[in-house]
Amino acid sequence: MIIVLKPEATERDVDHILDRLRELGLKSHISQGAERTIIGVIGDDRILQNQPLTAFPGVESVTPILAPWKLVSREFRKDDTVIEVNGVKVGGKKVAIMAGPCAVEKLELTVGIAHEVKGAGASILRGGAYKPRTSPYSFQGVGREGLDYLLEAKKQTGLPVVSEILDTRDIELFLEKADIIQIGARNMQNFELLKEVGAYDKPVLLKRGLSATIKEFLLSAEYIMSRGNRNVMLCERGIRTFETQYRNTLDLAAIPTLKELSHLPVIVDPSHATGRWNLVAPMSKAAIAAGADGLLIEVHSNPECALCDGEESIKPAKFKELMRDLRKIGEAVGREI
Repeated sequence: MIIVLKPEATERDVDHILDRLRELGLKSHISQGAERTIIGVIGDDRILQNQPLTAFPGVESVTPILAPWKLVSREFRKDDTVIEVNGVKVGGKKVAIMAGPCAVEKLELTVGIAHEVKGAGASILRGGAYKPRTSPYSFQGVGREGLDYLLEAKKQTGLPVVSEILDTRDIELFLEKADIIQIGARNMQNFELLKEVGAYDKPVLLKRGLSATIKEFLLSAEYIMSRGNRNVMLCERGIRTFETQYRNTLDLAAIPTLKELSHLPVIVDPSHATGRWNLVAPMSKAAIAAGADGLLIEVHSNPECALCDGEESIKPAKFKELMRDLRKIGEAVGREI
């Protein structure tokens, strides 16, 4: 349920409403819009049926949220959410470009790639220290040491870092060393992990599961936000279909659909979506044209020798060329790259 306050509502009016909601055993989330303040009420709506909330001072209207995802919905927040990560804004007019190696391997290599992608215009460094792999015999990442490599790259370039967490026991480590915590596709419905990252205000990049519907995707985001973390980004990274010519099918229609249903920023990962380096550029361009708020691109200086997903990584020179093309597309659709 949404409680819309009048423009002249005072802080005392808000506190009075929040106190009453707490007495009823309901959770409340305040959203400050450009014109209105909204209180989202989470809990059993039946409790409110006999509560004359419109009689409270400062209340303009009370409306039920029809979508099963409450805090994530456009009904709860009309304006796009913009998340600030160490001075970099994700959402809004400027498109955030997150780039770097799929897996962190060595310090010198990680730092070198970080300098390359920053020079081309990337605003955030991506890199996996822990890698969830289909085969137990595949490279699993260098772990804690990899986060230290990313931290050193951040010190030298100033780029904020996004990296994937796999285990709730590592939360303190990621809170200290990462600027954005990534929840991978395989963990989209790991509800204990979602609740754990939801307990902090650290930005979260939530990837869509391999076979997840839009509804399931948004409800996973709701798990995080229901614990109090408002800094959630949605990442479309391709879904599993009958097609075998490329790794996954990038669901471009998900971009405007998610933007319509939710106020959260939408990021696209063309690298994992296609699994082929030569498809990264065209899918990146299509994603920006479709309204994506950011891209997550794998860049490696020597893909042939990469320990993970070299076949979908582009070289720094190709990334620089792609950034030039993306700026033209961004200008055409009213965005900045």
